[in-house]
Amino acid sequence: MQSTIRPIDQFMKNLKAARRVSTPLVAIRSADPALAIERVQESVEKSAPVVCWDIVRGLVPANETATKELAKLLGERDPAGIGPVESLVVAAQLIEDSVLLYANAQRFWADPQVAQGIWNLRDGFKANGRMLVLLTTPGAVLPDELTQDVLVLDEPLPGLEDLAHIFEETAAAADLPDAAAHSGQALDALLGLAAFPAEQVLAMSVSRSGLDLDQLWDRKRQVIEQTPGLSVWRGGETFDDIGGCDNIKRFLKAVIEGAEAPRGIVFLDEIEKAFAGTGTDLSGVKTELTGAILSWMQDRGADGCLLIGPPGAAKSLVAKATGNTAGIPTIAFDLGAMQNALVGSSGERLRSALKVVDAVTNARSLWIATCNSIGTLPPELRRRFTLGTFFFDLPSPAERTAIWRIYLAKYGVSGELPDDDGWTGAEIKECCRKSYRLNLSLKESAEYIVPVSRSAADQIKSLRQQASGKFISASNPGVYQFQESTAVARSGRAFRNAEA
Repeated sequence: MQSTIRPIDQFMKNLKAARRVSTPLVAIRSADPALAIERVQESVEKSAPVVCWDIVRGLVPANETATKELAKLLGERDPAGIGPVESLVVAAQLIEDSVLLYANAQRFWADPQVAQGIWNLRDGFKANGRMLVLLTTPGAVLPDELTQDVLVLDEPLPGLEDLAHIFEETAAAADLPDAAAHSGQALDALLGLAAFPAEQVLAMSVSRSGLDLDQLWDRKRQVIEQTPGLSVWRGGETFDDIGGCDNIKRFLKAVIEGAEAPRGIVFLDEIEKAFAGTGTDLSGVKTELTGAILSWMQDRGADGCLLIGPPGAAKSLVAKATGNTAGIPTIAFDLGAMQNALVGSSGERLRSALKVVDAVTNARSLWIATCNSIGTLPPELRRRFTLGTFFFDLPSPAERTAIWRIYLAKYGVSGELPDDDGWTGAEIKECCRKSYRLNLSLKESAEYIVPVSRSAADQIKSLRQQASGKFISASNPGVYQFQESTAVARSGRAFRNAEA
């Protein structure tokens, strides 16, 4: 059973423990450094000098004791002239129990002089209770020279209780009518924001006339998409817009409506390509990223399911529609976009992305990955998708009839249906779309489509054989079973003119 202690309470507990045992070097990864500074000040004794350094202001006092201490150390010198290296030299002269807060440390610690200056403070600070706090960004990675000597603490983003307090204060100040009725919707939109932007966007979205939810969600999407590799799916598809695939839709609906329902969908498209090279890439980057995701999913107990099948069989459509059906965000997770040529940057980006996912979903994410060929996936990665692997075969005649109905209505076209032997849902959609855009009959439009069942017949047969008896059917209850005669029947001619 997971601990019920709030993440922020655990963070403060760890920070105070570090202070109590005289930990000399601490790095705090935070999305809101101003709030992190306040929390550091809460964790230290009121009599302890707290000094801040940043590249613009130099050394400045954060409390009265620090004002007197800096006056003695600097004399007539201009505090703004104290640079990133000299600030560490001055820090070595601070009295016992002092704290130096070093802003945007990730911008400077790659400098050998800064790294050495940080390390030089270790033993002296340990001896008399002083502490250097390196304020840095979420996911930042320390240089190798410091990893063994610096304690890293991750400041969590505000939880539901913290955001509820912010909402209550803002709603009261704006005289929002019936504030309690809007609370749940507002908190869903605010999850994943740091305290300061949450306050700002709420202030802009709340008034006596009501709550502007669209503005709240726009801000949330902006925060998510500022993270390399993450984007929010903006399509409006739901399960009602998908013909066939009844078994997977029924299963996922039970998941999103059941106990511990997810608060966000994480969508990985063509996962086999994203993780290609794991264990064999010479740089080791892909292997590192794979390991980080495996560890994160296991530590968080994140659920997920794999959707395998030929292209166009509605795998991606089902994944994207799950979020809209549940009324929760669908976050597209692009591992390739997180990779960077700089050493360590790829891992830093991934950790930042995972932290955003954790915050946005309140640690309750459902991972849905699509795959055209599962053979190349590492077995340990497949095991993380604990909800099962579903196989999407080519749609049956009855399913194709349902798909035609949906897209004929969507594009406002009609007429005699073409021969759709072996067509996927994507091909039916494209036929209707071409008919609408090019003012063609459905049969004329079909002349410009080559079904994947013909262009990739051998691959589809191999996929069916690979899935038979091993994976769950996306269309029918139970395990998928492949028989040559059944496959031929599924590619038989549907009732052509049902919707003409």
